[in-house]
Amino acid sequence: MTEEGGERRPETPAEADGTTGLFTTLGKQLKVLRERKGLTQKELGQLVAYGPDAVSAMERGVRVTQPELLEKADELLDAGGVLRAAIPDVKEALKKARTRHPEWYRSYAALEAEAVELHFYANQAMPGLLQTEDYAYAVFRQRRPFLSEETIEKRVADRLSRQQVFDRWPPPAVSYVLEEVLLDRPIGGVALFKNQLQNLLRVGSMRNVEIQVMPTRREEHPNLDSAFNLLTHKRHGQAAYTESQGYPRLITEPEEVRKIADRYGIMRALALNPMESRSLIEKKLEEL
Repeated sequence: MTEEGGERRPETPAEADGTTGLFTTLGKQLKVLRERKGLTQKELGQLVAYGPDAVSAMERGVRVTQPELLEKADELLDAGGVLRAAIPDVKEALKKARTRHPEWYRSYAALEAEAVELHFYANQAMPGLLQTEDYAYAVFRQRRPFLSEETIEKRVADRLSRQQVFDRWPPPAVSYVLEEVLLDRPIGGVALFKNQLQNLLRVGSMRNVEIQVMPTRREEHPNLDSAFNLLTHKRHGQAAYTESQGYPRLITEPEEVRKIADRYGIMRALALNPMESRSLIEKKLEEL
C-alpha cells in the first residue's frame, strides 16, 4: 500500500509547525456555527463541496480548513467575518505544512501537492486519498506490529490532510485502477464498509476523477506486483512511488517510470470503464 505507511510517519500540519491551537480553535468555531445554523456535518459538507468525514476532521482540528472553505462557510453560517479573518493565518500555516513529511516521503509529497495528473493502482486496500476516516482507522488498527492509539490518530490525520488535493483549483486529473477484491473485502465491518463504497461513488462523480475496477476474473494482468502511485508534475515530468513491506521508493529515472506508466496504461485498457465500474460498485453496495 503506497500511502506513507512506513514507521517514520509524516507529522500532521499542526504538529509540524506548532499551529495546533489555530486549527483546533477554527474547528471548534466551525462546529458551533454549524450547530447554531441547525446543519449536520453532511449538510454543511454538501454546501461547501466536502464529505462529512472531512467536515468532522476539520471540526476536530486534524484537517486544515482551506481558505476557500472558510470564505464560503463564513457567509453560509453567518459568521460575521470570524472565519474569514483567519484566512491569512491559515495560508501561512499551509506554507509551513509543506515540510511536515519526513525526509523519506517529503520528495513525493512535494510532487503530489503540485501534480497536474495523479494515477493510482491498488490491490490490497483502498488508496489513502479515497479512504473515509473510519476506514483509515480500521486499516491502521489492523497493522502488525500494533500501533499505539496516539500513533493511529496521527497517521489518520495525515492521511486526511492529503485529501486536500481534491480541493485545489485547477484540479489535477486523477485516475484509479482498483482490484475488484477491494470491493469485496469489508475492512472494519459491513456498516463502515458501506460508507467507504459510498465514498468511492462520491469521489468518482467528480469531473476530474475516474475510477476503474479490474475484474478478478481477467485472465491477463501486466502488474502482478505491488501497488503504486504515478504522477505528472507541472515542471518535473513523471515520477512513480511505491512501498513494499514498509520500504518506500520514489522513482524518477525516466526509463523506469516509463515502464510503470506503460503497465498502468494496459491495466486501464483491461479494467472496466468508469461507468461500468460505477455500476459494479453500486451492485456491491446493494449486496452488503
